[in-house]
Parts: sequence; C-alpha cells; structure tokens
Amino acid sequence: MSTLAIRLDPHAVDVMFANQAVHFVLADGREISAPLEWFPRLRDASESQRQNWRLIGKGIGVHWPEINEDIVVSTLMRNQ
Repeated sequence: MSTLAIRLDPHAVDVMFANQAVHFVLADGREISAPLEWFPRLRDASESQRQNWRLIGKGIGVHWPEINEDIVVSTLMRNQ
C-alpha cells in the first residue's frame, strides 16, 4: 500500500542550470537532472541562450529556440 500523499505529475514547470547539468522542476515538486554533456547544443550555448526557453505541450518538454533544442521530460525519466 502506498502512503504517497500527492499525485505524480511529470510536467516541467521550471528549468535551471548548475554544476554542468540541466535541472527540471516538475509540477509535483520532483526535480530531475541530466548532464549537459548529453546535450551538446545546450552545453555549448551562452548563458542567455540557455535562459531563453519555453515549455512545450503544457510542460511535457522544453524548447530552446535560439539553439533549436528540445528535451522531453519523459525521455529523461525512462529507466531503460
């Protein structure tokens, strides 16, 4: 039996960069991250280009228009 008091919602609501990683804050409060090395366009982008992002599909992913990069949250959450 689960004692989890919240409903999981894997939609992104915010994006941050720190320690050579991109961090996603999800609607349910979880945070996931991935190394920038996985995303060469983001790794090589300027700070202003990294900060110019928008949510896509009501938070199922994030798009960076200046560098034409998209990350879908569910892809990062797969455990395969």
